[in-house]
Amino acid sequence: MRKTVAIGFVGTVLDYAGRGGQRWEKWRPTVGLCQQEDLVIDRIELLHDTRSQSLFDRLKQDIAKVSPETEVRSVLTDLRDPWDFEEVYAALLDYTHGYTFDTEAEDYLIHITTGTHVAQICWFLLAEARYLPARLVQTSPPRKKEVGDVTGSYAVIDLDLSRYDKIASRFAEERDESVSFLKSGIATRNARFNRMIEQIERVAVRSKAPMLLCGPTGAGKSFLARRIYEMKKARHQLAGRFVEVNCATLRGDSAMSALFGHVKGAFTGAQTERAGLLRSADGGLLFLDEIGELGLDEQAMLLKAIEEKRFFPFGSDREVDSDFQLIAGTVRDLKQWVSEGKFREDLYARINLWTYGLPGLAERSEDLEPNLAFELARFAREQGEQVRFNAEARQAYLKFATAPGALWAGNFRELSASVTRMATLADGGRISVECVQEEIGRLQQAWRNTVSSPLDELLGDSAATLDLFDRLQLENVIAVCGQSSSLSDAGRRLFGISRQEKAKANDADRLRKYLARFELDWQQIRVVIA
Repeated sequence: MRKTVAIGFVGTVLDYAGRGGQRWEKWRPTVGLCQQEDLVIDRIELLHDTRSQSLFDRLKQDIAKVSPETEVRSVLTDLRDPWDFEEVYAALLDYTHGYTFDTEAEDYLIHITTGTHVAQICWFLLAEARYLPARLVQTSPPRKKEVGDVTGSYAVIDLDLSRYDKIASRFAEERDESVSFLKSGIATRNARFNRMIEQIERVAVRSKAPMLLCGPTGAGKSFLARRIYEMKKARHQLAGRFVEVNCATLRGDSAMSALFGHVKGAFTGAQTERAGLLRSADGGLLFLDEIGELGLDEQAMLLKAIEEKRFFPFGSDREVDSDFQLIAGTVRDLKQWVSEGKFREDLYARINLWTYGLPGLAERSEDLEPNLAFELARFAREQGEQVRFNAEARQAYLKFATAPGALWAGNFRELSASVTRMATLADGGRISVECVQEEIGRLQQAWRNTVSSPLDELLGDSAATLDLFDRLQLENVIAVCGQSSSLSDAGRRLFGISRQEKAKANDADRLRKYLARFELDWQQIRVVIA
């Protein structure tokens, strides 16, 4: 059976209650805690200073009378000023570090009725931060004075808020609201994306560590970073600014200056001092988009700024401070860049604690319809004009937009531009089938003009009819062909395992037949690859 252990201060005022027999006529919280009929205290740890030793001894004797099964232990704790928060918190923290908690065999209660208000606050903070694996217990005097009734009552407070149904439901509602906020209220349907946003919400609220958002251009990295900032600011977790910079625009001395600031005369043209973006983000959130484009020197200085919250402005011998939260964005494979020496391994390790890959629009075709509604609503807000699709036009656009061949290379940014064009050209606030067909033509032309892969060049328009499975496989086969000296060489590479099980290798013939399925041959591929 688990034992119950109480921990608390000796109450130099409430526990004293006079001398002699009169002390039994008054309510004493420490004694009263051990008198509760439905709460058996197996051990009580009482903190006190040297001056209160005699009071402790008296409490020990009295507890032995009312609760002989309770072991009373003395914890000598001398505080110069029991109202000094720093001293009291440090003393109690040291006490928790030195105490051997056996949570398998014992339940712990922190008695918060005794001690100064500062001590009560410190007990709460230590329990809330889980340095103390304990619940709080509050004792109260009897409500009505009756002869002989000095026991009073008690209430146990569990700081695990998930145990309280009403509070837990409120938290769930607030979490759902936060997730919806991060998605701008868009009822996204992609399960993987929704799970990712739910985790981002939890991490953003609970952690100040850097976050890395990966994904193609236009996938919404910048937008999500700003929403995270707005959510944290609304919760009073950030007070400073949201500072955003695209690192691809920073080069040479201007990169150092823009990020870290400079002193007057640091370089030619530096006629005045500059604070820099890192200092501008003090107390706020810094979003470094395309962080992979930073030079190695800037990466080294950024690492120091993240870890130490201070750095040297360009040309200065005096450090400055800036406490900011970092979110980085990239389209690059930073792990690959580390192996190639283009990105510092230590910086990558520092920003790779929370990494999230934002999928492109083509990977979230089920989310295109709710995003279409979002873009129309945004157009209405910005232009002051409500525009809607005709039923046939909406169906035609969605059929085209969600087809396997829809590239959406610009992702959500490209979708926004597409909706803006149709809404602007719509007559009478209605997007017609003709308007949609015209827009489809624009998108097809743009996608044809997009830098194409060898597969697109080889197959032309028919490449858009391939399933993603076939496209990915064929692209890799073509890549191997481009690295091989002959059809047979390519076959040996592609069928390196299965060929060992055949009595007669026919690698070239197998590859030739595979390519013929797509009306391709070796010579065509060599011409394009070359």
